[in-house]
Amino acid sequence: MATITPPVVPAVPSPTSTRAPRRRRPVSWSRGATYLALTIGLILTLMPFLWMLLGSFKTQGELLQRPITWWPEQATLDNYSRWLTQLDYGQFFVNSVVVALVVVVGNIVFCSMVAYALAKLEFPGKKVLFALVLLTLMVPGVVTLVPMFVLVANMGLVNTYPALILPFLAGPLGVFLMRQFIMGVPDALLEAARIDGAGEFRIFLRVVLPQCGPAIATLAILTFLSSWNNFLWPLVVAQTESMYTLPVALSLYSVGSNGTYYGLLMAGSVLVVTPILILFLFLQRYFVQGITMTGLK
Repeated sequence: MATITPPVVPAVPSPTSTRAPRRRRPVSWSRGATYLALTIGLILTLMPFLWMLLGSFKTQGELLQRPITWWPEQATLDNYSRWLTQLDYGQFFVNSVVVALVVVVGNIVFCSMVAYALAKLEFPGKKVLFALVLLTLMVPGVVTLVPMFVLVANMGLVNTYPALILPFLAGPLGVFLMRQFIMGVPDALLEAARIDGAGEFRIFLRVVLPQCGPAIATLAILTFLSSWNNFLWPLVVAQTESMYTLPVALSLYSVGSNGTYYGLLMAGSVLVVTPILILFLFLQRYFVQGITMTGLK
C-alpha cells in the first residue's frame, strides 16, 4: 500500500529573526560636552558640602594646618557632642521646627485663600490688589525690618513664638505661586459645585485644594526653607537662649573671643542642612511638578 507524503511547506522566517540588531546611537560631541559640563558642575556644587561634612569630624588643629587634608587624620565626634550635650541643640531644634511648621501651615492656608479669590472670584479692585501683591515681591526684607520690630515691640511680643511666626504667616510669593496654579483649575468644576449648593469656602476646601497638591508641596518646601534658614529676624527678636533658632545659635556659638571654631561651625551646619535635604528628597517630585505647572522661572 502506497503512502502519501504531505507536501513540505517551507518555513517562513519570523520577523524577529530577520531584523537587524539595533545599533546604539553614537553620542554626539555636543551631547558629550553637555554631560561633561554637567558632571563638572555637579562636582563643584557638591565639593563644599563634602568639605563641610568631612571637616565636621576634624579637630580645630587639623582644620587650620597646612597643607589641608580632605580625609580626617584623627576623626572625632567632639564637635557633634558639644552641640548635642553642651549647647542645648534640642531646644534650638525644637524652636526652629515649631516656627517653620507653623509658618508653612499659615502660608498654605492664607496664601491659598487669597490666591483663590484672586484667581476665581470677581470683585472690585481685583487687578489692583494683585498688582500690589506683585509689587511687594520687589520690596527687600531689610526695608521692613525696623517697622516690624517696632510693631512687635509695641504689642509686647518680643522674645516669644508669635514674634517669630506672625510676620511670615503669608507672603506675596506664596500668593503668586498658588494663584498661577489655581488659574488652571477648570471653571466647570466650580460651577458644578455651586449648582449643587456648595458655598465658596466649601468649594475652596473640597474642590480647589485637592487639585493643588504639587503647588502646595512647592510652597511648603520654599516656605520651610526660608523659615528654617531665617537668621536676621530671629536674631533681633529672640533675646534669650531659650528662644534661639538653629541659625542664630550656629552663628553665636561657633565664634568665640579667640576666633572661629570651624569644626563646631561645620558640625552645626550639617545639623542645620540635614532636615532640609530630607524634606526635599521626600517632596522633590511634587516640587518639580509644581514649578513646571505654575510657570515659575
